Amino acid sequence: MVFRVFKVREQERGLLFRDKQFRSVLQPGRHVVFDPLFRAKVDVVSVREVWLKSPALDVIVKSGALGDEAEVLDLGDAERALVFVDGRFEAVLKPGLYVLWKVFRAVKVERVDARGVRFAHERLAAILASATGREALETLTVEAGQVGLLFVDGRPQATLSPDTYAFWKGVGKVRLTTVDLREQVLDIAGQEIMTADKVTLRLNAVVAFRVTDPLKAVTAVDDFRQALYREAQLALRGVIGTKDLNSLLTDKDRVAGELSGLVKNRATAFGLEVVTLGIRDVVLPGEMKDLLNKVTEAKKAAEANLITRREEIAAMRSQANTAKILEGNPTLMKLKELEVLEKVAAGAKLNVVLNEQGLTGKIVKLL
Repeated sequence: MVFRVFKVREQERGLLFRDKQFRSVLQPGRHVVFDPLFRAKVDVVSVREVWLKSPALDVIVKSGALGDEAEVLDLGDAERALVFVDGRFEAVLKPGLYVLWKVFRAVKVERVDARGVRFAHERLAAILASATGREALETLTVEAGQVGLLFVDGRPQATLSPDTYAFWKGVGKVRLTTVDLREQVLDIAGQEIMTADKVTLRLNAVVAFRVTDPLKAVTAVDDFRQALYREAQLALRGVIGTKDLNSLLTDKDRVAGELSGLVKNRATAFGLEVVTLGIRDVVLPGEMKDLLNKVTEAKKAAEANLITRREEIAAMRSQANTAKILEGNPTLMKLKELEVLEKVAAGAKLNVVLNEQGLTGKIVKLL
C-alpha cells in the first residue's frame, strides 16, 4: 500500500494536500500518489459551482496552481466587485479574497472603487434586489418635487434630482437631506399685538414661500420654516405696533405690503422666496367689537338718512320743473289730464264730457 489512487471526474478538480500542506491541483483523470505513510489527502471540488471555498484558499492562490481556470479577486478596503455569471447578476463582493471557477460558467467581474461612496450602475435594480446588494449598499430616494442634498462626512457633495440612489456602506458617513421645492404655506396664528392706539388685537397671518437655494436653506439655519415663522412674527409686531386700529382695518393690503417687504429681505438670507404674505383674520376684543358695531350702525343710519333727503329734494325739484313746463304749454297740460283719466278709468267706469277748458271745467256723469 505504498501508492494511493485518486479519481477526478471531468466536472471536478482535486486539491492535493500532503502533511496538511497544499501541493497541487489535480486535473480530471486517474492519479496515483506515492503515500506510504498515508499523509496525502485530496479534496475533490466541483467546478460547476462558481465559488471555490477552502480553508487554505490563500495558499492555493499563492501557489499559482489554479492557472487560467479560475478568477482570483483580492479586494482591498476601498474596493468592491460585482460578479455576473452567465449574464446574470450573482453577487456584490466586499473586501477579501475570492476564487471563482471559469471552467463551466461564463464569469464576468467588475471592480468598483468604493471611495466615491455613491454607486451607480445600469443594472442597479437587479443588484439591489440581491441579498449581497442590500447588505453592501444603502438606498435613498428623492421624491418628485424635491431635491436631495448629499453630505459625506458632514461635507456637501452633490445635489440630487428625483430618483433612487445607492451608497456603499462602511465607507463614509452618508446623509441625504431632501428639500421640497414646491410652494409651501406657513400659518402665523394667534398673535396678540397692541396697536398704536392701545387696542390689543389677535391676528392670523399666512406666508406662502418656496425654497430657491436648497443648500443655503439647510445650512444657514437649523430649521428654515421655523426661522421664517420667527421673522414673520417679529415683522407683524413691528408693523402693527405703529398703526392705529382704524388704519389697520381700512387698509390691510398696504399693511400686508409693508410686512411682505420686511420678511422678503430676511427670507433671502435663508435661501427662500416669499411669494405672498397676508393678514387673514383680525380678531377684536368683545367690548371693542360691540363698540365698532354701534359706530358702524350709526354711520349707516346717517348715510341712509342723507340718501333719503337727497331723493326727496330731487323729487321736489323734478315736480317744480314739470309744473313750469305745463304752465307754459296748455296742450301738454291737456295730454297730462288724459293720462290721469286713463289711470282713473283703469279701476272704474266713467262717462266724461270735456269742454274746451279741459278736465277741470266740467264732469257730467260719474258711474
